[in-house]
Amino acid sequence: VQLQASGGGLVQAGASLRLSCVYNGRTFRSYAMAWFRQAPGKEREFVSAISRSGSSTYYADSAKSRFTISRDYAKNTVYLQMNSLKPEDTAVYYCAASLGGTSMAQSEYDVWGQGTQVTVSS
Repeated sequence: VQLQASGGGLVQAGASLRLSCVYNGRTFRSYAMAWFRQAPGKEREFVSAISRSGSSTYYADSAKSRFTISRDYAKNTVYLQMNSLKPEDTAVYYCAASLGGTSMAQSEYDVWGQGTQVTVSS
């Protein structure tokens, strides 16, 4: 199983980006999916998660009202739509997959993507 994240880039404050994470495997529906991020000099932190069924979503306070997580079962892909980006959103964004269910804890995630850089200039 592999996760391939993409969609990062350099944008100005207030812009939008959509991150994508493709799951290369046969059991996408078995995994809860999440996005984490790591800013320079900081620990990796939870951003958002979506349940196996897609019916439940969770967000860090910093992401609420600005970010939206979704998943497309036909494409084995999870998305993170990020609007009204701020310089403090600058980080490497990682997608992750969990067989154990939806969680904000990194330790619950079994598979990790390689990360995609998001840089927001002021």
